[in-house]
Amino acid sequence: MTDIQLVGRPRALIAGRASRLRRRIAAARWSYLYVLPMLVLLLAFVIYPIIASLGYTFYRWDGIGEPGDFVGLANFARVMTDSIFWGALRNTFFYVLLVVPVQLVLALALALVLNNRRLRGRTLYRTLFFLPVVTSAAVVGVVVQLLFSNFGDVVNDVLMSIGLTDEYVDWLGDPSFAMIIIIGVGIWHTLGYNLVYFLAGLQTIPDELYEAARLDGAGALASFRYITVPMLRSVGVVIVLLSVIGSFQVFDLVQVLTNGGPYFATEVVNTYVYHLAFGGFGGTGVERDVGLASAASFFYGMLLIVFAVAQALFLRVLVRRRGGRA
Repeated sequence: MTDIQLVGRPRALIAGRASRLRRRIAAARWSYLYVLPMLVLLLAFVIYPIIASLGYTFYRWDGIGEPGDFVGLANFARVMTDSIFWGALRNTFFYVLLVVPVQLVLALALALVLNNRRLRGRTLYRTLFFLPVVTSAAVVGVVVQLLFSNFGDVVNDVLMSIGLTDEYVDWLGDPSFAMIIIIGVGIWHTLGYNLVYFLAGLQTIPDELYEAARLDGAGALASFRYITVPMLRSVGVVIVLLSVIGSFQVFDLVQVLTNGGPYFATEVVNTYVYHLAFGGFGGTGVERDVGLASAASFFYGMLLIVFAVAQALFLRVLVRRRGGRA
């Protein structure tokens, strides 16, 4: 083979791949047309604001008029040395570390029950467990706050009558209980997402595998360990990633229930950024600083990207070591 042929071969491969790509795009042109409105909205309301806010990180700006007080990287330095930010980050991780495992275990257990074809009314049960998902988190927070405001004394009376406590508890005003209440509501509110994901994964497992296991004398526990778990590994990785990412975005419940209090006990990073940008409670005073809020948001985003990549790599390695494929 001559040198000209060796040089021309990669070019021919690239041209061939480009030609195949053009044919695939042409064949699916109507699909791209249907997706176009969503892409336009995504660019206008997600991608562009992210890029635009990056420029604000270099200014001290209250959000009114044009930013003019250039501070360079000082906003990032302030965020990285702010004890309130690190406290909010710690609260966020605490929320994720409790919500995700509990929610995944409950969702998988419920999915195993509701996937039983002999269960009567399973469609109704699925609907009931999924209903909280379609309810706004802000509305859920308002309802929970009203419940504790109106019936908190009733709960206290019951607890005092059985000797579990000797004084009244301000459930949302006590740092020892406020975060636990938020975590409990968060588990209940988004449980339906993971339930649906696990149900979809369970329905991809062939029934013949369970029938063969029963013929071999395997019980329910053995079938779960040697059939269900291995077959759910790939989809399980996706479910874990989605659950973790969703939990890191907690904001509505905290903002409505406690506004980050009491004494920053429930302040999470998203409420911290909100309070920086719009003022109010959050340990940053009432003076707004959009530039500082943008810096905190970007710094948090970078931390989440690093954490998400590390988590994905760890789960992939774990699945491969156990003989599965992610």
